[in-house]
Amino acid sequence: MHRITGRSGGGSLIEMSPSESISDDVNGFHHHAPSSTGSFQQGQSAIDKQQQSKDSVFFRDGVRRIDFVLSYIDDKDGERKQERRKLYEANLMKVGLELETEDKSESEDGKTYFVKIHAPWEVLATYADVLKIKVPFKANDIPDNSQMPMNWLATPFRLPEHIMHPEPDYFTASFDNSKCDFFLIDNKDTFFPPSTRNRIVYYILSRCSYFRDECGDKDKKGIKRLLNNGTYTAAFPLHDCRYWKRSRDANCESDRYNLYKYWARFFCFFKEQPLNLIRKYYGEKIGIYFAWLGFYTEMLLFAAVVGTICFIYGFLTYDDNEWSKEICDEKIGGNIVMCPLCDKKCGYWKLNTTCNSSWQSHLFDNVATVFFAIFMGIWVTLFLEFWKRRQARLEYEWDLVDFEEEQQQLQLRPEYETKCTNRKLNRITQEMEPYLPITSKCARMCLSGATVLFWISLIIACIIGVIAYRLAVYAAFASIMKDSPTSNLQVVGPYITPQLATSVTASCINFIIIMILNLMYERVAIWITDMEIPKTHLEYENKLTVKMFLFQFVNYYSSCFYVAFFKGKFVGHPGNYAYMFGSLSKLRNEECDPGGCLIELTTQLVIVMTGKQVWGNIQEALVPWLMNWWGSRKARNHPESLYSRWEQDHDLQGFGQLGLFYEYLEMVIQFGFITLFVASFPLAPLLALINNIIEVRVDSWKLTTQFRRPVAAKAHSIGAWEEILSGIAILSVVTNAFIVAFTSDMIPRLVYMYAYQPDSQRNMKGYINDSLSVFNISRIQLTSRPEEGENPSWFNSSITTCRYRDYRYPPGHEKEYEHTMQFWHILAAKLAFIIIMEHVVFSVKFFVAWMIPDVPSDVRARVKRERYLVQEYLHNYEVEKLKVQLSLNSSNDCTCTPMIYPSLPQHEVLSECL
Repeated sequence: MHRITGRSGGGSLIEMSPSESISDDVNGFHHHAPSSTGSFQQGQSAIDKQQQSKDSVFFRDGVRRIDFVLSYIDDKDGERKQERRKLYEANLMKVGLELETEDKSESEDGKTYFVKIHAPWEVLATYADVLKIKVPFKANDIPDNSQMPMNWLATPFRLPEHIMHPEPDYFTASFDNSKCDFFLIDNKDTFFPPSTRNRIVYYILSRCSYFRDECGDKDKKGIKRLLNNGTYTAAFPLHDCRYWKRSRDANCESDRYNLYKYWARFFCFFKEQPLNLIRKYYGEKIGIYFAWLGFYTEMLLFAAVVGTICFIYGFLTYDDNEWSKEICDEKIGGNIVMCPLCDKKCGYWKLNTTCNSSWQSHLFDNVATVFFAIFMGIWVTLFLEFWKRRQARLEYEWDLVDFEEEQQQLQLRPEYETKCTNRKLNRITQEMEPYLPITSKCARMCLSGATVLFWISLIIACIIGVIAYRLAVYAAFASIMKDSPTSNLQVVGPYITPQLATSVTASCINFIIIMILNLMYERVAIWITDMEIPKTHLEYENKLTVKMFLFQFVNYYSSCFYVAFFKGKFVGHPGNYAYMFGSLSKLRNEECDPGGCLIELTTQLVIVMTGKQVWGNIQEALVPWLMNWWGSRKARNHPESLYSRWEQDHDLQGFGQLGLFYEYLEMVIQFGFITLFVASFPLAPLLALINNIIEVRVDSWKLTTQFRRPVAAKAHSIGAWEEILSGIAILSVVTNAFIVAFTSDMIPRLVYMYAYQPDSQRNMKGYINDSLSVFNISRIQLTSRPEEGENPSWFNSSITTCRYRDYRYPPGHEKEYEHTMQFWHILAAKLAFIIIMEHVVFSVKFFVAWMIPDVPSDVRARVKRERYLVQEYLHNYEVEKLKVQLSLNSSNDCTCTPMIYPSLPQHEVLSECL
């Protein structure tokens, strides 16, 4: 696996303009006399900052590296906080950390103190043993046979080798401080990379107390509590250089510069991501996110190509669209008088007025729709299964095979310790720890559940409000546009209909409501989760993930579900219409256009999905940039050499514990759009692909330039999001089957072609006339009849019947206005299609999942090989160590050769491992 043994740095910020400062020291830093470990006293002489490099990540002696920085400001409550800081920093030094404080007179704002922290080798080695950090002990001797055929075709997309693979490939084992000579330690200063160093230091900071031994208040510990109560204002590791320029210090890696140059710039959008360098600089948790995002984007390419081909098929078969020709034909569609689509304000209309929408609908509602829906059901499975294999490979290469995320997250949250005053004995640690009584927990859970239901009800109420808007506004648009005033507009005029105007405005309003509610839901979800007082950070993140996704799911998808599965399905028929909120509301349920509701679902999907993605990218890039620009405005008035590395990073935005949470949430919501409703819009994967190409660079740019360097953290997977993606994948098969069956007109057309075509010619001639029922105008209720002046000029008393979209017996029939047998045949065909499609797709999904192993065979072999070598090398190491010890002990007592363990066959020694 690729093992990092060199230095690395990390962070992100918006800094001064990329201009060279003539006062930079030639070597990147100026050597000062070594300062004593401890806090910088105010009376101490100030250091000339003109002699310090803005890129310096070392103490004043230029030797000890800064692994972490704490900042604070004296305020009104200074004495109490000062006492906490004094005790906390004293306890940090007791565990071996070295501190150096920059006085506020040395900071740019004149009021901020900076405490620089360095972890010496002894501390790093001790905690690397505690955390079971894997380090190299032998170079990898397995030949790499993973070369792809025609690999030269990918050359334009490759990055330089030193960027893609910054370190050699090693076998690794968990570090053991008592066996230092077992591992490949060339240089103790560079053995642990900066990402590992800051993770170890943060582990110490989060567990170090700030109480006196005699007090015994063991709850007072951890940097998080000190940040929460304002004792410190920030705690962060440093970036290793400015992002636009390499560090002048030869001891600095300038990984940030390499990431910006080869990864974060938009013009690198076609290049592969340097995942090993990302992992080296930011840690595995951020690395796994970008690996997943990159893999998801690559897989979208295949879906986008197939979806585009399906769209092109719909475009090329434009002229074969018989039902649209009949609608547009003056002799057919021009002679069919349709019943009013709303009460009072809507008049009678001719079918050929929907000519354009019928042609538009064909682009998405054609035979290719069925194929693409089935393809996407299989694509989702391939995506999830191949990601598992990719994830397994990364787990091995990044030393995460035996990593248990739960063990890293078992530290109690400071909020849990503060709010839980009850104590009980932990059977594992045999120590008293805080706990939440079951009665309090149940009460909090009930209140949380009730709040969630209330806010989901609020979302549904907003959607109902938008539906009511559609019903009310459609009548207004129909009245205003009855004389086709928009036909005078060039290009777009003929395409603007009351249906389209209503759909577009309602979708825009719905999108605005979604954006407003999102801001509220985020605060509500965090408030609810805080109220539940989760015990650990892992539990907190999982609870918040479920709530936020549930809110977002209902918020973003409910309007699409309405158009797909409810609109036009419960309208009744002339003389017996169905009304929203009952007949007294006068809001008649919406009907689908004769061209079908699919085009409206497409419109809704395009506006919400595209609007969310565009707004999200602007917000992600612009907000942190503006905040950093405003925060660093004072520093722009001073020479850049006065603006130290820790001050530059301090002025950046903090990435936050939930930084990746929002990135995952955004992508998972997009994943839902392109899978749940993709049958209505084959171009959705293409839009998602374009967005994700931009998203990768926006995320990398803001992380590299706009944020402080996050604390490195381990993660062996994408966590709870993997289960959510699997749930969406299963639901998508059902929703797409229902869209093809009930929203699309595919099944009624096929039933007509094969069972009801009068000439038995297997074509669509006569379909439009067959799909429209007849109603006697005189039977229309007075409350539904058009008002005077609403009917078009061509309408007269000679017209006695109108047509409507349904399969019912005509007036005068013994079963007039009841459903015909054709209606039941179509319904049976729809249900049969749903069952067949679901079974076919699910069968293929499960077969593909069974065929593709989650762990590649070569990775499994490498894991066994590594365990074999660890066992063998440790055995030999212990034997050699015992030989030396026995020879030293017996050299003066016995002249015979000591008996050592007899040599055991290799297969006996290693049978346990293999």
